[in-house]
Amino acid sequence: QVQLVESGGGLVQAGGSLRLSCVASGRTFSSYAMGWFRQAPGKEREFVSTISRSGGSTYYAESVKGRFTISRDNAKNMVYLQMNSLKPEDTAIYYCAADRAIYAGSLSHEYDYWGRGTQVTVSS
Repeated sequence: QVQLVESGGGLVQAGGSLRLSCVASGRTFSSYAMGWFRQAPGKEREFVSTISRSGGSTYYAESVKGRFTISRDNAKNMVYLQMNSLKPEDTAIYYCAADRAIYAGSLSHEYDYWGRGTQVTVSS
């Protein structure tokens, strides 16, 4: 069992930056690929980014590529999402997720554990 808790959300102006963090419980954090998803009001949850168990492989949605960076610190059981050049359309609840696979994909059903999310609001 893995418990995930996100933090770092907030209100920021367009063009600004935020860094989301997700801490995982348990001793086996390095056994999970990790991902970030988001859900805007009235929309379906969508993939943002994923990182492999070792951190050596990352993948991004086209909408955030070049602006967002995912990283992890296995010693601290942490995964991060650095978000730069934020746009109003990035406004959503951001969720951290864990997948037992070495590499995780972009489909939410692949992930085994989810956090409760952190709100990100980007004003124009």
